Amino acid sequence: MIVQSLAFYLFAAILVASAVMVIAARNPVHSVLFLILAFFNAAGLFVLIGAEFVAMILVIVYVGAVAVLFLFVVMMLDINFRELRSGALQYLPVGITVGLVLLVELALVLGTWVIVPDLAAVSGAPTPAPDQINNTHALGLLIYTHYAYLFQAAGLILLIAMIGAIVLTLRSREGVRRQNISAQVSRRRDQVVAIRKVPTRGGV
Repeated sequence: MIVQSLAFYLFAAILVASAVMVIAARNPVHSVLFLILAFFNAAGLFVLIGAEFVAMILVIVYVGAVAVLFLFVVMMLDINFRELRSGALQYLPVGITVGLVLLVELALVLGTWVIVPDLAAVSGAPTPAPDQINNTHALGLLIYTHYAYLFQAAGLILLIAMIGAIVLTLRSREGVRRQNISAQVSRRRDQVVAIRKVPTRGGV
């Protein structure tokens, strides 16, 4: 029990510190690396509460795909971050407003749990006994039954984000040659093959 408590405080402290460094680091590459560290420690917390499947998905999907993609995009794009930070103060009122709204929502959630202690038993889905069902099965039952529509909505949001990323990057620029597959497939032999009769000792 003491080992679990020490592991929890260790993972939680590193997670909070790395989350702060994600937004405090000046170098965006360092921010992505701290984000990967935060994901690993969050996975450790999930393992401590018995959610091994969620921890595995967090490491495989977020660390193995999303964070690496962030790192690839940040390193490939030539962005002037000093110029971006120069106009950040004009968005400060909007950021403070959004932060206050989030704090009020968190206070309402915590206040509800304090006022109505039995809220979890009333609003939560019925949970079977741990010896009757495993973690992955229980998660699948919740996602594909109680939260099926929300799961589909999340998929649509990801699809829209993917289409938006393609539209933003798929633009024609001068001096950049693009591959035209239909033109390549429709070429005739006489357009690409030329037979030259080179005389003896006449080569270059």
